[in-house]
Amino acid sequence: MSRFRLSDKAFERINIAFVSLLTLIIIYPLIFVISASISDPHAVNTGKMWLWPVDITFDGFKRVFQNEAIWVGYKNTIIYTLIGTSIHLFLLLPCAYALSRKELMAKKVFLWIVLFTMLFNGGLIPTYLVVQKLGMVNTMWAIVIPGVLGAWSLLVARSFFQQTIPDQLVEASKIDGASDLYLFFKVVIPLSLPIIAVMALFHAVALWNQYFNALIYLTDEDLFPLQLILRQILIINEVSADSAASAAGAAQSFADQVKTASLVKYAVIIVSALPLLIVYPFLQRFFVKGVLIGSVKE
Repeated sequence: MSRFRLSDKAFERINIAFVSLLTLIIIYPLIFVISASISDPHAVNTGKMWLWPVDITFDGFKRVFQNEAIWVGYKNTIIYTLIGTSIHLFLLLPCAYALSRKELMAKKVFLWIVLFTMLFNGGLIPTYLVVQKLGMVNTMWAIVIPGVLGAWSLLVARSFFQQTIPDQLVEASKIDGASDLYLFFKVVIPLSLPIIAVMALFHAVALWNQYFNALIYLTDEDLFPLQLILRQILIINEVSADSAASAAGAAQSFADQVKTASLVKYAVIIVSALPLLIVYPFLQRFFVKGVLIGSVKE
């Protein structure tokens, strides 16, 4: 018994040390970026600022928020995220629930079709041609519709329904006279809040960080999402710094441009990531139950 107790204590200490190290690895970059966004760039570049802010300045955030395009990007990204996530859940939940029921005809055929999409896709050019033929180029739907339902999400949600909604519950509800629609909306959905929260957050994060589809399909700047606007700001600042460096007698201007570009770089990271960091803690309690149960195999 004493040997087991000693081994348990040693294992617990190793776990604490490992988790502490892992937490430090995750937390330090976050603190560093926040501190660097409000610190003097010279202190950041010379290593004087390594954790806490030094010579605090908010010029980077002022430069970012003075750009009206930022607010347009925020508005567009919020709209794309809300609409895209709603459509995602609207399609995901019924499809996953149907695939989880044994009475579904040709169930294995549908599953193989879903699995096939995990192994092969059409590629960029065929996808662009499809989006173009559907008339979605330079519209909101070019961001929302492609990738609205993925095979991974469908399989995880299906496994969750299989583990959480037993056949006995379905049979008892039908004996009581419940229709399939009543059963789905009144019984299945209330019991599926963990997987709904997890799938909604995963898809919302993907849409929030989306910039490649916007870069390919959008040309109207009024439709640009936040990530594409921030990318433009970074490119403009880098080009301005390079232009100042090549101008004769512009040493001070170059120094100012480099300082601003460095501040803007870290401020842009905070501006784009802060909304997601605020939302995560409120949905964290659903993660363990939703993901772990959804990942259990048959």
